[in-house]
Amino acid sequence: MQELRQDVVDLSQSPISPVKERRLLRPGTQLTLQAYGFLLPSFLGLLLFSILPIIAVAILSFFRWGLIGQPTFIGLENYIQIFGSSSFWHSLLVTFYYVLLNIPAQTILALLLALLLNQKIPGKGIFRTLFVVPWMATPVALGLVWQWIFDPQYGALNTFLGAFHITGPAWLSSTAWAMPAIAAVNIWQYTGYNMLFFLAGLQGIPGDFYEAASLDGANPVQKFFAITLPLLSPTLFFVLVTSVIGSAQVFDTVYIMTKGGPGNATNVINFNIFRQAFEFFHAGYASALSMVLFAILLIITLLQMLYFRSRTIYDLS
Repeated sequence: MQELRQDVVDLSQSPISPVKERRLLRPGTQLTLQAYGFLLPSFLGLLLFSILPIIAVAILSFFRWGLIGQPTFIGLENYIQIFGSSSFWHSLLVTFYYVLLNIPAQTILALLLALLLNQKIPGKGIFRTLFVVPWMATPVALGLVWQWIFDPQYGALNTFLGAFHITGPAWLSSTAWAMPAIAAVNIWQYTGYNMLFFLAGLQGIPGDFYEAASLDGANPVQKFFAITLPLLSPTLFFVLVTSVIGSAQVFDTVYIMTKGGPGNATNVINFNIFRQAFEFFHAGYASALSMVLFAILLIITLLQMLYFRSRTIYDLS
């Protein structure tokens, strides 16, 4: 009995009791700490390069600052100036025009390509790769190449049209053709990228649905509108949201190909922000423009979410 008491005393006087040791080695706690450790680098990158710059831009939008000197607090004066500026409304209309030119054509072409490459055709893997290659190229390099293609005298496009005795316009020097030309470049670059999402969505639709529709006598068009399109609604929602946000922030192609011209015909809002900040040195005003663009895109995204909320099918069981 005395030896048993001695063992109990020695155990109680040990630096870590078995209960505490079990708590320190709890598997759930270890997994949680490991997860936070893996997430920490990504969180720091998000904090340093996304969250903090957004906060800084939001704060700077209430100041007048020319990139040099001390910022001056002016309250809502930048926002009042924006909504009273004709250049802002013009750049906003040009941006919406670009989005309307780009999104429908890009989305429809991507869906058609996905439907085609989802069939059993020879060499479809090669075609998938070829359609995605333009997305992998840098916008600056693409802008330079397409600037040569649209050249009115020596460009490949007008040379091709000339073979059919058609005189092509001065694409990038025409107020009527400059924006469609830039939209065509963006459509060419991102159609294959969006095609991948539609292709993944098509491959996720069970074949039993099409077999049952065939037994009911449905033709391919009826299958598309009754089965394919409704079950692609999550993919369509993702593609539209990301495409609208990306198109509304177009900058590289405009900067390389037209620099907002001719006659501000391609002066999209992102290029207007760049000019206000780094050409006119109105950093506070440019920050306010950025916040207005953010608010517009947020409203458009919320409207898209409301539209697709009751029209999106996630459960295919």
